Amino acid sequence: MVDAKVKTLLTVVQTGSFTKAAEALNLTQPAVSHHIRQLEQEFGIKIFQKGKKSLSVTPEGEILLKYAGRITAIENNCRQALEDHRTKTRHLNIGITRTAGENLMTQVLALYCSEHTQTHINVYTDTIQNLYTKLGLYELDLAIVEGILPDSRYRSVLLDTDYLCLIVAPEHPFAARQSVLLSELKREKLILRPPMAGTRVLFESFLMSHGETISNFNVIMEMDNIAMIKNLVSMNLAVSVIAHSACREELRSGRLAAVPIENANMTREINMVYHHDFSHLDLLEELSRIYARIY
Repeated sequence: MVDAKVKTLLTVVQTGSFTKAAEALNLTQPAVSHHIRQLEQEFGIKIFQKGKKSLSVTPEGEILLKYAGRITAIENNCRQALEDHRTKTRHLNIGITRTAGENLMTQVLALYCSEHTQTHINVYTDTIQNLYTKLGLYELDLAIVEGILPDSRYRSVLLDTDYLCLIVAPEHPFAARQSVLLSELKREKLILRPPMAGTRVLFESFLMSHGETISNFNVIMEMDNIAMIKNLVSMNLAVSVIAHSACREELRSGRLAAVPIENANMTREINMVYHHDFSHLDLLEELSRIYARIY
């Protein structure tokens, strides 16, 4: 279904050169160049700007690439759907934000697959922005995210609400406190998620609402590995602010302690986001049921 020229374009971008694309596609380099020229003539645009060391895509080329990726993903989905119909199975690509992936969501998906043996789920973990990009390209069937980006192309089902909390080691002085002041938190060593992470954005929004910025705090490390953050906090090397759902097991076991920050209200939703033409609405109901049963 997908034109060979489109496949050539995507391969050139993936490999970073015409030569490597030719090798990957088992074509000659002139054939690859010819495919790209044909696309440029067809759409009346310039796709690449040739630099000294690497290829760079023009703004018009970026638009073409976006739709080329979408077309390819839709073809792959079509082929998979036809194969699933033939074999009476179901394959789904589900994306999860990293914090959501740290709670029981992966367990929920595993339980669903164990109860529905004809279903196979591929799980992808990424930032909410990247997951929405993949969803828009039809590379994902469903995204389970903390928060939601307003977009009329999608529908969503609320799965749960979550909130951010301050976590400390059990032996930390804060562990015995009923709450801590924001001014007290300034004197602590903080490990936080990267600036683009949803929990980090929510924390910084809370700071701004109280006339503060992250630069007023002693952030000693930033990392996207939530398990590592929890491990370092449990060793009393720093404190952190993360989603409560991401540390429930550690709080139950006493490995970590959660302490409210005074006047803090950092709540957010966990949503299942999908296209209007999503054809597996039964999946949403089942995931909600299993999630409620576990929690």
